[in-house]
Amino acid sequence: MRTGTGLTEKNLRRLLNEWDPIGVADEVPDEYDCMLAPLLGRLRRGADQAEIAAFLRTELVEHFGLTPIPSEPDAVATRLMALRAEDA
Repeated sequence: MRTGTGLTEKNLRRLLNEWDPIGVADEVPDEYDCMLAPLLGRLRRGADQAEIAAFLRTELVEHFGLTPIPSEPDAVATRLMALRAEDA
């Protein structure tokens, strides 16, 4: 594995903050840390893209109180799968 790539909390936090579904990452960089451990666990145990997207969608709705555009969680799940592939 290349240094600085793959499934790390730092890389996952960066990706979630780039996504920034509630628009606060510049002021609250740890806002999405509640998703780090659940996502890392799912990704490391081999969850597929659909499961990751479903988790993200559920978090947006139930935890953050948002109504996501359907493609948003899918797009982020795609990026997460690419991040996981860097570990392979």
